[in-house]
Amino acid sequence: MKTILITGASSGIGRATAELFLDSGWRVGLLARRAEALGALAQGRDNALVLPGDVTDAARMEAVFRTFVDHFGRLDVLFNNAGIFGAAGPIDEVPLDSFEAVMNVNIRGMFLCARQAFFHMRRQSPRGGRIINNGSLSAHNPRPGSVSYTTSKHAITGLTRSLSLDGRAFDIACGQIDIGNAETDMVRALNARLVAQEAEPNPTMDVSEAASSVLHMAGMPPEANVQFMTVMATKMPYIGRG
Repeated sequence: MKTILITGASSGIGRATAELFLDSGWRVGLLARRAEALGALAQGRDNALVLPGDVTDAARMEAVFRTFVDHFGRLDVLFNNAGIFGAAGPIDEVPLDSFEAVMNVNIRGMFLCARQAFFHMRRQSPRGGRIINNGSLSAHNPRPGSVSYTTSKHAITGLTRSLSLDGRAFDIACGQIDIGNAETDMVRALNARLVAQEAEPNPTMDVSEAASSVLHMAGMPPEANVQFMTVMATKMPYIGRG
């Protein structure tokens, strides 16, 4: 039975992905700040391990990954998913504390989790594993008013490329999934604001499509890798937006 640790597992894409992996028989580590939400997700599931913690806390992430490996024996896959959007608007209207919070979660947090996963994967037996970073369409083309989020997701593309290169020597694969408008609470709230402004809501897709795409990436054999995958609502403005 393969193992995966999912960050940001208490809501949105992380929760949908965790539910799918649990239902598919994987042993799943559930990492997020909200222990109560994780407990509800894990209830009645012997293949779930609740791991409350803040991804920006280096000491806590070291302890979380050690607990996961001690409990399940090895780490096959990390879904490096936790992230936040931050304040929207042109750069001169974005508060510095909001920018710093986005950088802290979306870059530092993903770096710390990838660092711990890489550490364990290169030392376990058999050696190796897979890291899947949650990028975004904003890693390629930004939405208006998304300067903090877009900056952070461009950094994640660099992280993915570096991990892919450095992981070769240790049988560690790294790929990135760039998801567009999966219908989560965040996207529903965005559409509600657009409707309130008498604007057209964004086309969406069911969040299960994002989760099943991660399952496909995670289930590939060691000799194959999805380097970059884009999965998005068909009619959303992406090609040609800017």
